[in-house]
Amino acid sequence: MATVNQTILSLPSQPNPPPNNHHNYLFSALSSSTTLTHLKQIHAQIFRTGLDRSTSFLVKLVLSSCALSSGLDYALSVFNHIHRPPPSLCNKFLRELSRSSQPEKTLLVYEKMRTEGISVDRFSFPPLLKASARVSSIVEGMEIHGLATKLGFDSDPFIQAGLIGMYAACGRILMARLVFDKMSARDVVAWSIMIDCYCQIGLFNDVLLLFEDMRHSNVKPDEMILSLVLSACGRSGNINYGKAIHNFILENNSVISSYLQSSLITMYTSCGSMDSARELFDELNTKNLIASTAMVTGYSKQGQIESARLIFDQMAEKDLICWSAMISGYAESDFPQEALNLFNEMQKRELKPDQVTMLSVIAACAHLGALDQAKSIHKFVDKNGFGDALAVNNALIDMYAKCGSLERARCLFDRMPRKNVISWTSVITAHAIHGDAANALLLFHQMKANNIEPNGITFVGVLYACSHAGLVEEGRKVFSSMIKEHSITPKHEHYGCMVDLFGRANLIREALELIESMPLAPNVVIWGSLMAACRIYKENELGEFAAKRVLELDQNHDGALVFLSNIYAKEKRWDNVGEVRKLMRNRGISKERGCSRIGIGNELHEFLVGDRKHKAADKIYEKLGEVVSELKKFGYVPNTESVLVDLEEEEKKELVLSHSEKLALCFGLINGEGSCIHIVKNLRVCEDCHTFMKLVSKVYKMDIVIRDRSRFHHYRDGACSCKDYW
Repeated sequence: MATVNQTILSLPSQPNPPPNNHHNYLFSALSSSTTLTHLKQIHAQIFRTGLDRSTSFLVKLVLSSCALSSGLDYALSVFNHIHRPPPSLCNKFLRELSRSSQPEKTLLVYEKMRTEGISVDRFSFPPLLKASARVSSIVEGMEIHGLATKLGFDSDPFIQAGLIGMYAACGRILMARLVFDKMSARDVVAWSIMIDCYCQIGLFNDVLLLFEDMRHSNVKPDEMILSLVLSACGRSGNINYGKAIHNFILENNSVISSYLQSSLITMYTSCGSMDSARELFDELNTKNLIASTAMVTGYSKQGQIESARLIFDQMAEKDLICWSAMISGYAESDFPQEALNLFNEMQKRELKPDQVTMLSVIAACAHLGALDQAKSIHKFVDKNGFGDALAVNNALIDMYAKCGSLERARCLFDRMPRKNVISWTSVITAHAIHGDAANALLLFHQMKANNIEPNGITFVGVLYACSHAGLVEEGRKVFSSMIKEHSITPKHEHYGCMVDLFGRANLIREALELIESMPLAPNVVIWGSLMAACRIYKENELGEFAAKRVLELDQNHDGALVFLSNIYAKEKRWDNVGEVRKLMRNRGISKERGCSRIGIGNELHEFLVGDRKHKAADKIYEKLGEVVSELKKFGYVPNTESVLVDLEEEEKKELVLSHSEKLALCFGLINGEGSCIHIVKNLRVCEDCHTFMKLVSKVYKMDIVIRDRSRFHHYRDGACSCKDYW
């Protein structure tokens, strides 16, 4: 009773209106109500006074609740109590529901209308088709299409436009085109919907063909259509057609709107034409969010990360898409630490990341190889509700594998309730790069037993496992099955794995025969694999041949030039050595310096060969001296064979002992990094460092994990997981 009294007091009219005016009083109250709570109070009064069976009151109640709340559950509840609601109300309610966050309820109202025999007219169909499109309900959509045809409304242009959109949203693009082609008169809206349909599913060539048909139909395209066509050009890389559209716009528009300018900028950046994009960008009076984000993305993809960051920093307003674009730019441009730093800054601004952002962050962490940071990222993923996303879990498998924790990668895979081909490929590759070929192959067979069809990337992982474990016959079988059983045509990366497989196993002539017989032109990677095998097995003549083939494809390839120089130095062909080194100087080419990273807590420390810039350099070299002295008691002698510069033997030893991974290791020993030290190196571990690490693991009873350019080395008790086959 207290609630009823309170309601009466809150009504705008007189507290106690005369009975004969009560109807008008409540009706007026419904019209002037400003909140859903207030509306429910009035509904209670309607119910109390016995007017709840009045259709006019209930209709007014439904319409008022639609206006006051985006959640239409209450309105739907009231609607369901109206016996045979008028068609005009039904149409208005259908329209509101089709726009709401629960469009599927539009179809429930349609079902009520059909059950109660309420007639539908041409105004009923557009919201019904819109709702069917939003929930991708092809069965109901086709039924509605059939009813529209039966009632003779299928030639109505609004209904035809709705049908095109519905069929496209349900993936029935041919049906959408059939409706479009049957239209007797197509206005700009119909053309726009059909073009958008093709754009949404990636049929960009069809977009351009349809646009040409439109121009020949003498229908003038609006900004929306021009923007869609420019998007198709950008996403397909068709810059020539994009430039033609640009010219069309200039010829037909005296002033280009900022919306079209942004579309043009996005098209040019997507096609990699940053000069044209920059020219348009500089003409913008106000640098809007879309254009600025496009510039950030475009510069990032071109490797111009500093230019991207400059625009990013100049933006007055940034949304999640822009932050994600910059983080992704860093992650893909070999600046993983900057990507993580920016992600931390984004968190400080309390901007919640989405799945796209997290995939870039996880990729950056994987690139960095820092296990402590990987664990932190994983905690963030679980805490913020990304842990159930399949794509995120797949990325986490790759991250843990590249951060040196095969155990965590495998544990994550085993716990996943749902797995796809990427999941299996990721865990197979994880075992492969850690030298665990047996489990990589076992997982490959389990994958097939689970009826998961492997793809080309899966086979790269399996062949890589065979290559790094010397499993020549198994590799042959896998390569053959890829072609014969799975109908996958080998690409460069597959042939590269096979060349590497034969080369590592000292089947160098067989590797050369494969290169000569492959249907594809050998690329740098394939000749480089042969060159690497020749280096290992001292096949200098063939190695020189392979190096020269590499240089034909990439004249600035530092690895091939250094390899040639080393061959000539070993053979004392000093004139040739001088020629190569002079060529490198003239071209500004230098051998890539060894660089190693080690994480202490959440802080990364980087070392170059012979590095003395670190703040703890004195302690590091002191520790290095102690370690070398200790190892010499167990027979360690520095191996200087890899040093091919003209130095005294002692100088060569000093150079070898100052390799970056040794410095990183000693820094880890100083800081007492538990029972396992993780190091990431940019180059292949040399023979001396390999021996050094094995001995340290035995003498200091310390596990050491090193990720070099191509694989992981797990050192324990004086042995390495690679079994000295790397």
